[in-house]
Amino acid sequence: MTAYNLHLVSDATGETINSVARACLVQFEGIEPIEHVWSLVRTRGQMEKALRGIAEHPGPVLFTLVNEALRSSLVEGCRDLDVPCIPVLDPVIHRLANCFGVEISGQPGLQHALDAEYFQRMDAMNFALAHDDGQLQDGLEKADVVLVGVSRTSKTPTCIYLANRGIKSANVPVVPGCPLPPQLQAMRQTLVIGLTKDPERLVQVRRNRLRMIAEGHDETDYVDLDAVREEVAFARKLCRQNGWPIIDVTRRSIEETAATVMTLYARHRGTGEP
Repeated sequence: MTAYNLHLVSDATGETINSVARACLVQFEGIEPIEHVWSLVRTRGQMEKALRGIAEHPGPVLFTLVNEALRSSLVEGCRDLDVPCIPVLDPVIHRLANCFGVEISGQPGLQHALDAEYFQRMDAMNFALAHDDGQLQDGLEKADVVLVGVSRTSKTPTCIYLANRGIKSANVPVVPGCPLPPQLQAMRQTLVIGLTKDPERLVQVRRNRLRMIAEGHDETDYVDLDAVREEVAFARKLCRQNGWPIIDVTRRSIEETAATVMTLYARHRGTGEP
């Protein structure tokens, strides 16, 4: 692995540029980036500090800055240091401005403004935390999406991701012999989705989980392959009986699972059916 310094300069939280950088870096094998994050850079003094850091650890610079003076300062400083300086959003923003025929606002951090959408996300996050793992059944019918599945099928992190997109989500574990909340079968406005996983992979994940929380754990049905196969089969049958769509998360990341959920949810809102 070859290590490279990579500087991420932003006038906001840096979330956007970090996501762009990670999406690009996965395409390069044998590269180990050392990230230097310079967020909320909105004054000349903050820019000078970032440039000093770039000089100490030379490497490519990715930036999202809307203030022209700060942009010029960074570009000129990088030119003097002979390091690449890349404005990651400029091509998209300027093409869209031409398409829409409007001026660019030039105000940093607009995507994080405390508007109705922001408070919707916070409300969705509180809802997801309160209704995690079936711990609160009251108000379950107020969810946009309810995820059901056996243990360790990524229900909780998927709900958290959905909450960050403003989707009010809850999750309920499927445990053989334990009835699901009765309101699940009666709900029509809420989309219920089953998450499943390959039993062998599920056993591996559960073993790793047990090692993290308890040394020398005993073998139980929780990690017995035959028992897990029956558990997964039971959950699948339950979903089919109720007409709930099923997502196999075996080879999906949380983001990919959430993207599929959002597609199903959009379809559900548009047609009234999963």
